Amino acid sequence: MSDSDGKKTLGLRGGSRPGNVKQSFSHGRTKNVVVETKRKRVVVPKPGAAKGGSGAAPSTSGSRRPAGISDAEMERRLKALQAAKAREAEEAAQREAEEKARAEERERRRAEAEAKEREQREAEERARAKAEEEERQRIAAEEAAKRAAAAPAPEAAKAERSAPNKPAPAATPRKSEREREQRPSRGKGRDDNRRSGKLTLGQATGGEGNRQRSMAAMKRKQERARQKAMGGSVEREKVVRDVQLPETIVVSELANRMAERVADVVKSLMQMGMMVTQNQSIDADTAELIIEEFGHKVTRVSDADVEDVIKEVEDKEDDLKPRPPVITIMGHVDHGKTSLLDAIRDARVVAGEAGGITQHIGAYQVTTESGTVLSFLDTPGHAAFTSMRSRGAQVTDIVVLVVAADDAVMPQTVEAINHAKAAQVPMIVAINKIDKPAADPTKVRTDLLQHEVIVEQMSGEVQDVEVSAVTGQGLDELLEAIALQAEILELKANPDRAAQGAVIEAQLDVGRGPVATVLVQNGTLRQGDIFVVGEQYGKVRALINDKGERVQEAGPSVPVEVLGLNGTPEAGDVLNVTETEAQAREIAAYREQAAKDKRAAAGAATTLEQLMAKAKEDENVSELPILVKADVQGSAEAIVQAMEKIGNDEVRVRVLHSGVGAITETDVGLAEASGAPIMGFNVRANASARNTANQKGVEIRYYSVIYDLVDDVKAAASGLLSAEIRENFIGYAQIKEVFKVTGVGKVAGCLVTEGVARRSAGVRLLRDNVVIHEGTLKTLKRFKDEVSEVQSGQECGMAFENYDDIRPNDVIEIFEREEVTRTLD
Repeated sequence: MSDSDGKKTLGLRGGSRPGNVKQSFSHGRTKNVVVETKRKRVVVPKPGAAKGGSGAAPSTSGSRRPAGISDAEMERRLKALQAAKAREAEEAAQREAEEKARAEERERRRAEAEAKEREQREAEERARAKAEEEERQRIAAEEAAKRAAAAPAPEAAKAERSAPNKPAPAATPRKSEREREQRPSRGKGRDDNRRSGKLTLGQATGGEGNRQRSMAAMKRKQERARQKAMGGSVEREKVVRDVQLPETIVVSELANRMAERVADVVKSLMQMGMMVTQNQSIDADTAELIIEEFGHKVTRVSDADVEDVIKEVEDKEDDLKPRPPVITIMGHVDHGKTSLLDAIRDARVVAGEAGGITQHIGAYQVTTESGTVLSFLDTPGHAAFTSMRSRGAQVTDIVVLVVAADDAVMPQTVEAINHAKAAQVPMIVAINKIDKPAADPTKVRTDLLQHEVIVEQMSGEVQDVEVSAVTGQGLDELLEAIALQAEILELKANPDRAAQGAVIEAQLDVGRGPVATVLVQNGTLRQGDIFVVGEQYGKVRALINDKGERVQEAGPSVPVEVLGLNGTPEAGDVLNVTETEAQAREIAAYREQAAKDKRAAAGAATTLEQLMAKAKEDENVSELPILVKADVQGSAEAIVQAMEKIGNDEVRVRVLHSGVGAITETDVGLAEASGAPIMGFNVRANASARNTANQKGVEIRYYSVIYDLVDDVKAAASGLLSAEIRENFIGYAQIKEVFKVTGVGKVAGCLVTEGVARRSAGVRLLRDNVVIHEGTLKTLKRFKDEVSEVQSGQECGMAFENYDDIRPNDVIEIFEREEVTRTLD
């Protein structure tokens, strides 16, 4: 049986053929019309024609028109092509004009900087010439004075005789000074070998004996001799000094700074009514009066002036060089921030985080295919890590806001937007998880409008890129957007100055000691540099980059781990390189004392009334004390902040101590004394601490996800809440008659009007709808039998515990109490 059986052969029957068309009219009328139809001849290529050669396929070149394209369509296409070319030429011209304007602006800035530098150089040269001239004059005056002082005595006597009418010189040595010069020095016979190996000023000037004259005394003597030789009293010109005055100062130190005699200063203080010696301290106000009395100028300084050595230095335009941009990835928890960074780095970081949640700020450097170096900071998205996100926004140049396309804008997304706005840094929106079926990028863009973030597709200025960390879609576009934004910012820093950076994270490593992850912002941090960071200081022992390799130096925008601190700094502290270790130690000591004073001031009540009010307030508040130990400073800070938010007017969580590093025996001792559990976050107790905890019954709990820790503490705090007492009304009874029973007292004959009366329930006696007694039943009887309950509509006898004032028509309200366990929200 062939394939063509029962089928007609296809073919064409002439140029046209008749056909029937059914026409429909109103009111259901129809009409058949015979029409003639013409079919267009269609040439179908043979199956092998497409493979055979290019001649069979219609050409798309300009010389031949593609098949099925009308003249109008072809004209439209040509017009669109011409418009696109014109637009491209326009954009190229615009870019060229912008580039030319930028070059002109750079040239103008450079010329301004050069002119300013030239002016500064000329001013410095003028000042130097003036100083040299003054120095020459001073040297000439000193030489003239020396020549006058060394003049022979006969000439001086002759000069004196030649002026017999002149008054006697007033600058003769005083009697006390002459006596002091003639008096033999005390302790001359004593053999003092303590300074035998040192060369004193007296030995250098050739004096004998233990007590030598100071240089100031010798200058005064020469001055007096010169005045005597000149034959008159020449008043010395007063040297006015700028005296730096701290909050307290020793009298001898004050005299030294004014270059005045200590005896004169003590005398002046005694005239003011202050009986002090040269070794006593006086306050700044008193010292200021003394300084002004002696005719000097006062410059008030404070303890904080020790930090002046690390003040900001204005960098010159010529010293600034381009630096890599610092990009912070922010967004809601589980929106794919770390996964996106993994895809860019080709690394696996999420796998290393507990629960797949970032608990620390990670700092990485990435080199793109075009050779651009980018520094990335990955911040946690959990609500507890607010301060970490804030730190990330403060040290960054560009914020990449990651929003999941299937989840849209969430609370931490809004918080990240606010951090970026507060830090005034540009933002790029990365719409992640675009590969998911439920992805809706338009909803993300619309939701962002509520928070004043208008993306480019909504005619705004904020760049938005659709990406997928799983498939890698859009990653190149994201890096291009970052590179474009960095180019607009024109980021520069001076690498040839003392380094300054921000501590992103800090931890106490068992083998390496305190370790700080630092993002260098200015200058170059080198191995061996002495630095101060917050309340800690140290010397750079080693620098480790994000790949775990040791490096010798780290320039601007480079994140490194710094080893060599004397303690764990706070995350967010600023690192500054100092010239000497003494400076670093002094600054750290001042900051530590200032922080201690601040804590003491915050904890102390200022008045007795406040102290009493606080004690009264704490009387009604239950506290859950805990100890927190975490692996890094940022996590410890986040946990403490989360703990402070748990609680209400009745219950609160009190963090007795929080720190970084393993749980030690000291922590166990503190926990035992206060009856507190120890919460370890990504840390463990050492062997001695474990043994001590087992012996003393101290509970140690370990966590690796902050959610679990917060939930457990919240549940424990809820257990301290007093149970809520609810009253359930179960019945009412009316007193019909009151009987006196011997040995029992008054008994009420009642009718249960509603519900049920129970022996174990509480009762209230109502008279004219006013509660006059609340208590318990002493007896509940039905006829002569004691019963546990009486139903509605039945009569019974009731007697109250320790209460007899009952009357007919009183109503007894019967209720049961129920305890309801409360929880913290």
